[in-house]
Amino acid sequence: MDYNTLKSIIEGLLFLSGDEGLSVRQIAEITEQRPDLASRALEDLREDYHSQSRGLQVVQIAGNYRLATLPEHAQYFERLAYSPSRSSLSQAALETLAIVAYRQPITRVEIEEIRGVKSERAIHTLGNKDLIHEVGRAEAVGRPILYGTTKSFLDSFGLASLKELPEPSSFDTSEGLEEETQLLFSKLDSQMTLMSRNNRSELPL
Repeated sequence: MDYNTLKSIIEGLLFLSGDEGLSVRQIAEITEQRPDLASRALEDLREDYHSQSRGLQVVQIAGNYRLATLPEHAQYFERLAYSPSRSSLSQAALETLAIVAYRQPITRVEIEEIRGVKSERAIHTLGNKDLIHEVGRAEAVGRPILYGTTKSFLDSFGLASLKELPEPSSFDTSEGLEEETQLLFSKLDSQMTLMSRNNRSELPL
């Protein structure tokens, strides 16, 4: 593998890893390269973004590298997030929000396992609208970000607390819900029932 190809692959890996990012060790293992070479390629990639005045940058947070936007462009991202044309939530965002609401705290990977598709964009949208936020890190490989709902979520849905969330099985499928959403709530209902059974089985006799 030539050096430029390695840099290109690393760029794609950082894009796919999203907010969780990747460590030098993870990148070295995935690309089957020496850690020192992976580290040098990362630094060169970071310098490329900077020298070419690109709209993204490579940053290191908590030991992991990730792609991020530039702070000086924040006002334009805010306009995009809060523009009237984007005020309503997409089907993907609604599904993702439902999963976070019922399963929090939850990682992006767990969300995607439930939905069956990538959810990074939906998570980003919900974060911009202050409906979900980072609540910690999971005790797993890579310390993935855990997401939960915000106070704005409760305010937006008129809930005093998460205890007032309706049971997934109480949704009326005759109200025009998309088939995907119906299946989603069925999954959530099944998982919550399973979790409830597991919790009961762990109680002392």
